[in-house]
Amino acid sequence: MSSPARPPVPGGVPAPPGGHPLRIDPRHSLTRVPSAPLPVVDETSAGGIVVSRRAGVDHAAVIARRNRAGRLEWCLPKGHLEGDETPEEAAVREIAEETGITGQVLRRLGVIDYWFSGDDRRVHKVVHHFLLGATGGFLTVEGDPDGEAEDAAWIPVAELNGVLAYPNERRLAEAALVVLVGEE
Repeated sequence: MSSPARPPVPGGVPAPPGGHPLRIDPRHSLTRVPSAPLPVVDETSAGGIVVSRRAGVDHAAVIARRNRAGRLEWCLPKGHLEGDETPEEAAVREIAEETGITGQVLRRLGVIDYWFSGDDRRVHKVVHHFLLGATGGFLTVEGDPDGEAEDAAWIPVAELNGVLAYPNERRLAEAALVVLVGEE
């Protein structure tokens, strides 16, 4: 007596012995199927170091904000360009909003370029940083429209390396110090 014919699987190929068209190895049953890549978004921001000379020492206005993990970190004020703003105009505006200090751009310090991922996108962020001389205002975070800045402080520029949370911003602070020392 012959065994019954195995039913064909899609495509007309007979099922393998045992009658199962697909064998699933339980050791690999949790393997994820790669999902579609996240869309990429480009963002441009500007900010920097605004300095005021006090008793012969250059001080920079810095802000404290929460990182994604909820820790308070000291960083340079910065934010997105709005409308047709140039990076220089955005830096002046953002620094004033986040620190209360108005300033005038003295020179470009550098650009920080990095990537991060959110839940629904990958972000390519470019941040233009400038050195500004303070021209007025008083230190406060009350003008920050996003409410991200929780505190602001004047820190001697020579001490920023020990205060700023991010290595790229510490490098910018070192560049500002070189510029400022060269102007004395």
